[in-house]
Amino acid sequence: METTMKKLPPKPVTAKTRAVKWLSWILAIVVLIWSCTGLDFTGIKPTAGQITSAIFNGLFHPDWSYVYNGSGEDLVSQLWQTLCIAFLGTFISAIISIPFAFWAANTRHKKFWVSESGKIVLTFIRSFPEIVLALMFIKAVGPGAPAGALALGFHSVGMLAMLFSEAIESLDDGPSEAITAVGGSKFNVAVFATMPDLMPALVSNTLYRFDVSVRSASVLGLVGAGGIGYPLMIALNYRQWSRVGIILLGIIVMVVIIDWISGAIRKKLV
Repeated sequence: METTMKKLPPKPVTAKTRAVKWLSWILAIVVLIWSCTGLDFTGIKPTAGQITSAIFNGLFHPDWSYVYNGSGEDLVSQLWQTLCIAFLGTFISAIISIPFAFWAANTRHKKFWVSESGKIVLTFIRSFPEIVLALMFIKAVGPGAPAGALALGFHSVGMLAMLFSEAIESLDDGPSEAITAVGGSKFNVAVFATMPDLMPALVSNTLYRFDVSVRSASVLGLVGAGGIGYPLMIALNYRQWSRVGIILLGIIVMVVIIDWISGAIRKKLV
């Protein structure tokens, strides 16, 4: 028996819907124009073309002698330190984010104001830029890689915990209810139901955050928080364009490899 699918008639567009649509477009254009007027743009400097040409010349003629020389200040050593900062910062934030995620998760067994207070705390943590946190930790522990790792670890808690909490909210209640029905405690529910179901999302989100942390760790060195950012800043200040070129190439290669590896792992988990 053949069945024919009848298309529903399109929903009529009312005058109210049309007015709301046009008002939204007008408001967006007004906000865009207003934001542009707040920029104090004085024009492109005469030396911009020369500097851009020098940077591209450095990219095509990199200083290969800086790749590795055994001094500990070479490209490979600094990129390795950058990876260590990103990994340690992400590891710290992943561990700390778990209790914050359970606090901020909106589940049926929790009062509304409890989860909302957790979300407010996570928003407060995310409001601190990584550069500002790096400068604060430099004052606390001194310049170098520890300050960068602590800055990344603290800043990443706000984002990771929010992603973890959303994963907790989307969990199926079936396994936890089954364990509770046979007399299991809350600890049994967490160990045998919640964490096994939550683990793929935790690992996937942590890998994604590690990708972001690698890029951030490359920048934190500009303020003295360790990593490849510091020698990049020195090379830029002294106009060593060949050194700038090899550093940028190293960062690009490192980011591409990390993206490829973490993307492949996430595909296996999701």
